[in-house]
Amino acid sequence: MKIESAEKTHSQVYADAASIRQAVFVKEQGISAQLEFDGLDDQATHYVGYVDGQPVVTARIRYEDQVVHIQRVAVLKSFRHHGYAMALLQQVIAKMTPGTQLELNAQATAIGLYDQLGFKQTGEPFEEVGIKHVKMVKQL
Repeated sequence: MKIESAEKTHSQVYADAASIRQAVFVKEQGISAQLEFDGLDDQATHYVGYVDGQPVVTARIRYEDQVVHIQRVAVLKSFRHHGYAMALLQQVIAKMTPGTQLELNAQATAIGLYDQLGFKQTGEPFEEVGIKHVKMVKQL
C-alpha cells in the first residue's frame, strides 16, 4: 500500500479522501454530509492509502494546542479486514514527535483497532451522529 498526504483541500489526495468518507460515512452509515464535511478539512492533514492505484483507506489529522486529533478514519467496505487502517495509522503515528498526545473518538466497532495501536479508552461511551463512540487517548 502506498500512502500519500496533503494539507490542502484542492488536491487529488483530498478528493480521494473525501470520496472514501462519502462512501463510508454518508452513504453506508447514513451520516449527514453537512456533519461529515464539517468545515475543518482545510485545517487538517489528509492521508490516503492506495492499493494498486485505488484509494481504499483515509484518515484526517488535526493539531489543536498540544494534542493531535485522529479523525475520519475510513476504509472502503470491500477492502476491510486486510489491515489497511492499521498500516496507515502506524505510519502516521511513527512520524510524530515523542511526547505527543493523540486523541480520537472511536466508533464502538473500531475500538479493537485502536486498542491494538495502544490507545486507551477514557470516559464513558457517548453517541455522536447517532453512532456509539468512546474517547481514546495515547501518549507517545
